Amino acid sequence: MRIDGQCHCGEVTYTADIDPDAVSICHCTDCQRLTGSPYRVTVSAPREAVTLTGKAPKLYVKTAESGRKRLQYFCAQCGSPLFVTGTDEDAQTWGIRWGSINQRAALKPTRQSWCASAMNWFGETSALAPEPRD
Repeated sequence: MRIDGQCHCGEVTYTADIDPDAVSICHCTDCQRLTGSPYRVTVSAPREAVTLTGKAPKLYVKTAESGRKRLQYFCAQCGSPLFVTGTDEDAQTWGIRWGSINQRAALKPTRQSWCASAMNWFGETSALAPEPRD
């Protein structure tokens, strides 16, 4: 599936060819902290399938206690998270942050990870009352 996307302010833009079944949710505490939300949704794609078409994103290198490095790309202007990848062999796969994808409504997660860190109310959101503006 061909997708395109951007950060919130539109400075960083991209196109990518993805597998629509490669959408996942991560509940790890790093993703919670990096997004300010209970989980992160990501679409995996080969690095060569992602083409940056706007300004270059800014890079933050997160180093785990194990020493494993994860490269977090975001917009330097608005702060929108955009991509994640690793180093060495892990650099061949990029994670595209679901919220930056223009076709995100067509992309449903097929798996989830780090479920031990999931909030105990995850999955109960359909029972919540909608805000008056919805």
